[in-house]
Amino acid sequence: MKITTESQVTLHFELALADGEIVDSNFDTRPATFIMGDENLPASFEHCLLGLEPGATERFEIAPEDAFGLHREDNIQSFRRHQFGADYPLEPGVVVSFADAAGAELPGVVLSLDGDYVRVDFNHPLAGKTLHFRVQIIDVQPAPTSAA
Repeated sequence: MKITTESQVTLHFELALADGEIVDSNFDTRPATFIMGDENLPASFEHCLLGLEPGATERFEIAPEDAFGLHREDNIQSFRRHQFGADYPLEPGVVVSFADAAGAELPGVVLSLDGDYVRVDFNHPLAGKTLHFRVQIIDVQPAPTSAA
């Protein structure tokens, strides 16, 4: 059975950067199972899988704009140090969390401390990166239907 937009897919996957650094992989663990369109994978990653069958092993290159977006300078913000509280351990690389206007968690990474200012990057860590996506399709089934 080939993968369609109506499939449940079980696979091994690997995400790597252009320099070969592996960002995520489940080749050494249990395969992942998901339903096409359930938003577990970005749509561009799912698109690569269409038409593949169990046993297929493929590699795809995903451009930044089709993966986690381009790195945007307007996603880097400066905050006054006192906004974090006196005991908050601030240093470059620390992940901080804010709430957006709707109350959803918005994580950011501290880039630098400059006097009384803290620069925080809210871009996805993989923004601006070309990704190499390797998959091995284990199983393809029709997606389960929910009872109405």
